[in-house]
Amino acid sequence: MLVATILKNKGSTVKTITPGATALAFAARIKAERIGAMVVSADGRSIDGIVSERDLAYGLAAHGERLPYIPVSELMTRAVVVCAPEDTIADIINVMTLRRIRHLPVVQGGRLVGIVSSGDVLKHRLDEIQLEADVLRDVAIARR
Repeated sequence: MLVATILKNKGSTVKTITPGATALAFAARIKAERIGAMVVSADGRSIDGIVSERDLAYGLAAHGERLPYIPVSELMTRAVVVCAPEDTIADIINVMTLRRIRHLPVVQGGRLVGIVSSGDVLKHRLDEIQLEADVLRDVAIARR
């Protein structure tokens, strides 16, 4: 299975935030959207970085009470690991596990086209396992 399959099911909308937005604005957005990370982008199409709940926690340790006013550009990860729609689910699971990351922006032709989370991958895999179990059950019933 491919990353494109996950995007087809979940959609390709990516929540972005500008580099100058504050940590407080970021926290409010992820709470409202019920998400764990946002792509940092000045134009909504390119990737300047990614900022996550983990970055907020680390930012609190580094900046203390100043954190709400710190721009996300100071908290974000700049070297963003990305994937492509044609990458396999198995490949991105390995990347996420080895790199200890939970969100992978999806890029095609140098342009941001989606984002895949570890939760998306888990849901997709559970759906696959359920389908396999259903097929095996149907085969067993048919052979009786």
